[in-house]
Amino acid sequence: MGLEVDIEKQLESYALRVSFRANDEPLSILGASGAGKSMTLRCVAGLERPDRGRIALNERVLFDSERKIDLPARERRVGIVFQKYALLPNLTVEENIGFGLDHLPRAEREAKVQMYVGDAHLQGLEKRLPGQISGGEQQRVALARALAVDPEALLLDEPLSALDTYLRQQVERQLAQTLAARRGTTLFVTHNIDEAYRVGSEMLVLSRGEVVAFGRKRQIFDHPPTMGVAQLTGCKNLSEARAISPGVVEAIDWNCKLNVARGSEQGKHVGIRAHHITFQEDGAGSAEVNSFPCWVVSTSETPFRVTVYLRLNSSPGAGDGPHLQAELYREKYDRLKSRPMPWRVVLPQEKLFTVPD
Repeated sequence: MGLEVDIEKQLESYALRVSFRANDEPLSILGASGAGKSMTLRCVAGLERPDRGRIALNERVLFDSERKIDLPARERRVGIVFQKYALLPNLTVEENIGFGLDHLPRAEREAKVQMYVGDAHLQGLEKRLPGQISGGEQQRVALARALAVDPEALLLDEPLSALDTYLRQQVERQLAQTLAARRGTTLFVTHNIDEAYRVGSEMLVLSRGEVVAFGRKRQIFDHPPTMGVAQLTGCKNLSEARAISPGVVEAIDWNCKLNVARGSEQGKHVGIRAHHITFQEDGAGSAEVNSFPCWVVSTSETPFRVTVYLRLNSSPGAGDGPHLQAELYREKYDRLKSRPMPWRVVLPQEKLFTVPD
């Protein structure tokens, strides 16, 4: 059971080749703009036709190029929420939610619409047009409309990208609650790394139409299989690496030698995520593994976090750039900033990963 996708489609500048299986756990599809994320969803929904391949949902074939099967979108039992919501502007909130329910008796249709109005916290807005409600309310209408048809698969195409930061956080929490309560396949397309991690249990990473990583999200973040996946998932610190001895590499771009997991020293690059970098307390000395003196080159601050750009093992001269960047909560940075240089930075061995070219 679940959704099976194995398709190819020639696009303008590359070929989309996507193969994966999704079950009842939400699957986040992550990639840069133009990676093929939305086209994958449109093929599943029946809004685009692959050149070849097969799509099946709960063992029901939606598309099969060899068997000449191509179910129309209305027969696929797939609900989709677009980035721009695609609400019908001349229909009210309740009419938009009930748009796909014309086959039901009137009383049943009205009862179902009211149930989804309540679930989406849209009471009092039923008679308003889309242009008369906020972006967050429009998003909830679009999600209610997609769910009202009892889809076997729910496809969410950048559903939060049009919202401001405050609304995005509110709607994301509600979306997570909705997904936790429903059974069925959910595909959540986004280019936002944090959203992908919070919403999905599994993750599919696309790059120019190719699947470059697929699996449990924690595994992909902790052990990205390639440099490209490390970069797509937001790793800020990557260095060319050279094996020195079993379990030891030289991080050429960081001017240091590192202990890594045995067997991983053959990777051509070593990486660590900015929030995994730590700092030793005063008086701790240099006893910790992968501990180095460091100097702050520059900082970049937000209200709650500070990015600290560091140079290792030597104080920066004129024109010298940083080796690494670390991300700290402001409270931690405020405790550190009064210390004399050099500080001591730690690159925890268990947080380092190595990747091929």
